[in-house]
Amino acid sequence: MSNYVLNPETLLYEIKEASLKSKFFKGFLLFAGSVLLAAVYIWLVTSVAGIELPKTTFLKAQRSRWISRMEVMNSKLDSYEEVLDAIEVRDEDIYRSVFGMNEIPASVRNAGIGGPERYSMLDGIEPGNVLKNTLLRLDTISMRTCVQATSLDEVSSVSRRAGDMADCVPAVPPVIPDEGVYTLSSPFGYRSDPFNGSSKMHTGVDFAMKIGNPVFATGDGVVEMVAFDFFGYGNCITINHGFGYKTMYAHLNTVKVIEGMKVKRGDQIADSGKSGRASGAHLHYEVIYRDEKVNPANYYDLSMPKDEYMKMVTTRAQESGRGQGRHGFSIHRR
Repeated sequence: MSNYVLNPETLLYEIKEASLKSKFFKGFLLFAGSVLLAAVYIWLVTSVAGIELPKTTFLKAQRSRWISRMEVMNSKLDSYEEVLDAIEVRDEDIYRSVFGMNEIPASVRNAGIGGPERYSMLDGIEPGNVLKNTLLRLDTISMRTCVQATSLDEVSSVSRRAGDMADCVPAVPPVIPDEGVYTLSSPFGYRSDPFNGSSKMHTGVDFAMKIGNPVFATGDGVVEMVAFDFFGYGNCITINHGFGYKTMYAHLNTVKVIEGMKVKRGDQIADSGKSGRASGAHLHYEVIYRDEKVNPANYYDLSMPKDEYMKMVTTRAQESGRGQGRHGFSIHRR
């Protein structure tokens, strides 16, 4: 707006232009007033009237859609976890148990991916950490699925040899079932130690017999260990039969196998003796299933006919080409 002033020389009214400083000041006041009015308007709309701004409404709607999607995802994850739990139970209690495979530790099955720092960038993004928890569940289920897939591959591999399982289970006595040859001197379980009289767990079965009686493999397998323990088992053999089974033969006089050698049920592997810490001549025999020593009497039948047992032994001797008089390697330790 222009101002008119009287010129005393010409006695006429003339337009007086405002200074640049004055124009700037007026413009600033106009801008500040506009901002203030806008702020008052926004305050009245949002705080007094309770009306949301368009951008706020849009962001809330978008957030609501994402939360709905994550709720659907978590619902599906619940279903997937139920199915995975059922598969894991069957895997441990049926598949791996039937084939004598060791259990998979819970720490391995439930292992996550990375530590807490992996998800730290999501802290505080939204209330309840829904996104963080969903990602954590996805990673955990992915890892559990990978572990389970590997386990089923192992079960599948073992199941292809399931037909061999009947031959590998230690299902016959380790000595000829002739009561005139042996005496069951000590069963599986707690007993008085023959040396100090204290109560102690006896983890096998003792067949008391003269030195030199033949000892036979009770199932197909591989000789895992041949050792001598002067203050313990003396000459001893451990055979790994697979499918979770192992057998151990102790206090032997002579050993006729070496480590890594494949044996079959009915192969003579040793002669009975009195080596190591033994109060008398006998064979100490153990059955180990899935790393736990179990009662051997639950696997063999001492009422098995002697003729049937000898036929098995003779057949194996002929198949191996050893004949009746030669039984492989012989190691004497007294």
